[in-house]
Amino acid sequence: MKVKIISDSTCDLSPELLQKYDISIVPLYVLIGDNMKKDGVDATPEDIYAYVNETKKLPSTSAPNIGDYVDEFKKWTDQGYEVVHFNISSDFSSAYQNACAAAADMDNVKVVDTRNLSSGSGLVVLHGAELAQQGRSAAEIKAECDVLTSKVEASFVVDSIDYLHKGGRCSSVAALGANLLKLKPLIEVIDGKMQAGKKYRGTIDKVIINYVVDKLRDRKDIEKHRIFITHTKCSPVTVQQVRGKINELYPGFEEILETTAGCTVTSHCGPGTLGVLFVRK
Repeated sequence: MKVKIISDSTCDLSPELLQKYDISIVPLYVLIGDNMKKDGVDATPEDIYAYVNETKKLPSTSAPNIGDYVDEFKKWTDQGYEVVHFNISSDFSSAYQNACAAAADMDNVKVVDTRNLSSGSGLVVLHGAELAQQGRSAAEIKAECDVLTSKVEASFVVDSIDYLHKGGRCSSVAALGANLLKLKPLIEVIDGKMQAGKKYRGTIDKVIINYVVDKLRDRKDIEKHRIFITHTKCSPVTVQQVRGKINELYPGFEEILETTAGCTVTSHCGPGTLGVLFVRK
């Protein structure tokens, strides 16, 4: 039986990757002012930047509802497909819970909690898509991807904590202190949750390179299949410097993929955020 790979929109895979691996997307909702929009359909990171600049408020995001999932799953199962659907970590959103509820009465739909976000989830999604291309069953793909989730290493450095502050994830006192000291926090995904890590100091371009060095130097435990550079509104020069540093510190990646983060990461972290995301052996 053919297998269809589906993900929610938080995986931050580029249109080119979605097309290459025949991946369908169920978008999250983004409430911008009084307007409910769909992530990546009629809501973009640029819309979020514009709204925050104008109102000094953050938009909110919400999970696809059960009906959204039922419609998407049935679209494919009615054509004879098995489905494997991938979700942002269940600690970040009710998307996984809703997808599981939609799939409860469908024997040929499997749901994977990626325990991650952004291209950390994307790494799991792409692995599932490669297994589907190899002819593996939905059950086999889910089983292998459930194991893979604990091996994904996802982190970002954030240029400004203004968005974290607006979103209630950082106190006013901490925000003031960080901005005065020009601190750039490291955000890591650990056990399916976001946690604050090291605090860097300096210009964002310098901090980003120091962060990449910290993540890759002297490592021997990283799979060389692919690594993501995922960012929000970073300059092409900065991204190219990161690419060069990756090749210097850990040469031999089969793919170094650049993606722009979507509405979820943008609304949490704001512009000037960059992460390198990969899989451990």
